[in-house]
Amino acid sequence: MGKKKKRAEREAESELLNTETINEQNDLHIANGDSKKIKKKKTKEVKEESVLKEKPTVSVALAGSIIDNTQSLELATRLAGQIARASTIFRIDEVVVFDNIGSSVDCSDPTMEDGSHDDESGAAFLFRILKYMETPQYLRKSLFPMHNNLRYVGSLPPLDAPHHLRKHEWAPYREGVTLKDRNLTSGGTLVDVGLSKPVAVDQVIAPGIRVTVSMGAERNLDAGIPHQVVSSSTPMEDARMYWGYKVRYAPNISSVFKNCPYKGGYDHLIGTSEHGLVMKSSDLTLPSFRHLLIAFGGLAGLEECIEEDNNLKGKSAKEVFDLYLNTCPHQGSRTIRTEEAILISLQYLQEPVNSVLQKI
Repeated sequence: MGKKKKRAEREAESELLNTETINEQNDLHIANGDSKKIKKKKTKEVKEESVLKEKPTVSVALAGSIIDNTQSLELATRLAGQIARASTIFRIDEVVVFDNIGSSVDCSDPTMEDGSHDDESGAAFLFRILKYMETPQYLRKSLFPMHNNLRYVGSLPPLDAPHHLRKHEWAPYREGVTLKDRNLTSGGTLVDVGLSKPVAVDQVIAPGIRVTVSMGAERNLDAGIPHQVVSSSTPMEDARMYWGYKVRYAPNISSVFKNCPYKGGYDHLIGTSEHGLVMKSSDLTLPSFRHLLIAFGGLAGLEECIEEDNNLKGKSAKEVFDLYLNTCPHQGSRTIRTEEAILISLQYLQEPVNSVLQKI
């Protein structure tokens, strides 16, 4: 009887140990499962933060042929300056200049094709002036070689954008141009950011490149602290500072959409025309967007631009755009010039656009 009792006790202990082992394994599996869930949750949170961090953009597209209607170089320069001012006032992220007659050659910079000739196309001229005006004053001599079509830019009112800083002003970021010289201590590149002396960055970059530099909190340039080159979108994403507009060239209006630099392309297209829909700005509700495009036509409007584009043959303007608007009904003049239409339309769309941006 004693032996049987001892055997029964050993079997009970063994069963208890097995049960504890199984429970420990189950706990381990559950813990691992929770760990995986936590990792997935963290990944999801990072993705959500990335989406929230990315600021929605507003782009403007206009036909370069509007320059062809000007009577002199000085008037053409003033027209381009008005567009640059309007784009800055309304915090436009991208200005696309397109030829309204389809070009067989696609290029990113039409000014390179024309060299130093004075008779460049209207699109090339507008592209050049818009880029020049957006560039901070202290960088222009380094980034723009002398050209006859820049003769009257000195008479234009400055954009006075947040990144057009004076020598005595300090900001978290500054635009700069890389120099040939290297920092003797770190071996990194020296960058002219418009201050009393160049600043050093860790990266080694070829000379003559425009960069955005994170200036940090240290204002003493003699401290020898290296700075960082960051993306030009960082000031907007991190500090919500408007940092000027990008300028892009498109050979025709279909290339404006096709070659969109933003991931996923433009998700809402607005066309402007006297033949568009008439409604009050207060009654207009825009859908949520990531990248909005507002288009303006040439001398004969967007209809002609679409008709002359081989990629859009047979399509009407209302088929091309999600919304086709008349932003200035009951006009007293037979015509509204494009530089006037941009100011009118951007003011008309300001509240509807802001309503979407505030929700994001």
